[in-house]
Amino acid sequence: MTTTVSRRRSALFATDRRGPTIGIVALVTFATFEDLGVNTAMPQIAADLHGGADYSWPFLAFLAASVVASVFAGRLCDRYGPAPAMLVGPAVFVIGLMVSGTAGSMSALLAGRTLQGLGAGTQIVGVTVLIAAVYPATDRPAAYAALSAACVLPALLGPMASGLVVQYAGWRYVFLGLVPLVLAGIAVLVPALRRLPKHLPDDPVPVRRWLPLAALGTAAGLAVLEFAAQHPSPLTVAAGLAALAFLAPSVRRLLPTGTLTARAGLPTAVLSRGLLSGAYFAVSAYVPLTLTAVHGYSPAAAGLPLTVGALGWCAAAAWQGRRREASRRVLLRVGFVLVTAGLAGTALAAPGWGPPWLVFGTLAVAGAGLGLGASAASVLTLGYSSITDRGFNSAAMQISDLLGQVVMIGVGGALITALASAAHPSAAVATLDLIMAAIALLGALATGRRNDPG
Repeated sequence: MTTTVSRRRSALFATDRRGPTIGIVALVTFATFEDLGVNTAMPQIAADLHGGADYSWPFLAFLAASVVASVFAGRLCDRYGPAPAMLVGPAVFVIGLMVSGTAGSMSALLAGRTLQGLGAGTQIVGVTVLIAAVYPATDRPAAYAALSAACVLPALLGPMASGLVVQYAGWRYVFLGLVPLVLAGIAVLVPALRRLPKHLPDDPVPVRRWLPLAALGTAAGLAVLEFAAQHPSPLTVAAGLAALAFLAPSVRRLLPTGTLTARAGLPTAVLSRGLLSGAYFAVSAYVPLTLTAVHGYSPAAAGLPLTVGALGWCAAAAWQGRRREASRRVLLRVGFVLVTAGLAGTALAAPGWGPPWLVFGTLAVAGAGLGLGASAASVLTLGYSSITDRGFNSAAMQISDLLGQVVMIGVGGALITALASAAHPSAAVATLDLIMAAIALLGALATGRRNDPG
């Protein structure tokens, strides 16, 4: 028993892995804290900088920049390994924090948020490739469990902490307060990066000439979709549909061949990240609206089911991290089944006659499915990757994740516009929940039929 516990601990904290584990968990935690903190601080920021009309643009700038950065970071990692991305990404992110924290206008804030997006997009791809370089395949589930925990803690505490900072210190410290913490994370990581073996691909790195143009096209299309999701109206819905048509050829070049048709192996693993994240976050985005508008919950109480879902996500990710022998293909399929059940159950709370308390249980189930499935898909993606395409595949996984969320949350906004209103959302929310459950069910069927054993 002692030997088993020791092995599990060494998966993350063996002498040669302690630095990478602490460094990447710290950087991901701080980046997630900042991302969630901006959501809380933005009303005060917009008021102080007289930018109410441009409220959504700081979010769109971050989104578009992170897409572009992830593509270029993937190329950088394939050529030179994860070290350059893990140094450049956090450094650019810190510069963005300082620019945003000292901004005197919305234009300056947009510049800072763009730099933050470039840094965050570079960093997350570097983290994925670093996991492949440092941790053997049997220990990667534990590494992804640690990353899930790094995302969940900010989800639980970030909005409240940001609110306190804004109230007692000012919104600028939502940005500036993280600068020394991120620098400390970089300092912990640097010695570990120096010890990495020299990156020597056995085969030439594939040439993908159209990647830069495809990245820019995807970033522009995603920005339009996100804007449409935040400002649902007939005009923005039309713009969102046009953006989808524009996105298709760009996205195909950024994802492994066969991803959009769920081809066996790597394409299905990459697609699964987008389906899982998109379905779960599309439904959870409208849970607070349902509870406040339909069932009369207070804003604070309406957000509690999201916390329960995050706890389910973290617990399931931690559980799979301790099951080294488990088939990731099976865990991925189980994750889809749990998400299907949880989202379908959430639809029962959408009508006025539905039991609102049900969403606490259904989001816990769906969150557990996301924790199992997303971690399994990440491990499978790295397992299918060679040293010459880890960067490209890691970037593809992040783009799939982001695209799934933007498109499916946008579907929710379109349904609100077409079938209901923010004051009476029941019909639209119930329809959205069932559509997302059906998408998750299709994911379960696709992974059951098509993924190679893993």
